[in-house]
Parts: sequence; structure tokens; C-alpha cells
Amino acid sequence: MAWHESRPPLVPQKILRGRPKQRPGHNLLRRLSNHREEVLRFLHDARVPFTNNDAERDLRMVKCKQKISGGFRTAMGAEYFARIKGGISTLRKQELSIINSVEAVFSGMIPVLSGR
Repeated sequence: MAWHESRPPLVPQKILRGRPKQRPGHNLLRRLSNHREEVLRFLHDARVPFTNNDAERDLRMVKCKQKISGGFRTAMGAEYFARIKGGISTLRKQELSIINSVEAVFSGMIPVLSGR
């Protein structure tokens, strides 16, 4: 952090309001140091994943649907899509068979999740 603070400013500071502009590396370093507990939580809690790729992957399908067809026709359609997509995503994360689980739901049984 000292190295970043020793560097000359990016632009002359003529603006009297707000914070002075900093380099991207300095901003990243400050953000990581301010949110150290949240950033490193995966080291202390095994339930927290190392990355948020699963969450981003879950959202990607909705964004593709929005780009391709312009969204959903109704709010109810969006809700159904989200529930089905969420259920399939949960089954996949629990390493359960999607086909067997869907068959179980249609036959009136509820798939048992491990609760990991």
C-alpha cells in the first residue's frame, strides 16, 4: 500500500469534492484489505466455496434467455423458470440424478437432499 501512496497522482487534483482518483491496483488493494474477513472466509469455513462461479453460472441462463427472447412474457413465467432452474441447480449441486428426481416429483414423491 505504501508503494501506491508514494506514486504521483494520476491527474492534477482540481476537483474539490469527492475522493482523489487512485490507481486501479491501489483501489483493489484497499478493497481487499477493508473486506479481508469476507474475502478469506473460505479459508475458515469449508461451506463457503472458493469462487462464486456456481452463482454466476446459475444467473447466466436467465441472462441468455433475456438476450435471446427479450425476457419472459409474464411474471408468472419468469417465476416458474426460476423455480425449475433453481431446483435443477440444487439437484446438480447435491449430485443427484435430475431425471430420477423429476420422475419422483411427478409420481408424488419429494427427492431427499443431503443438506450439505
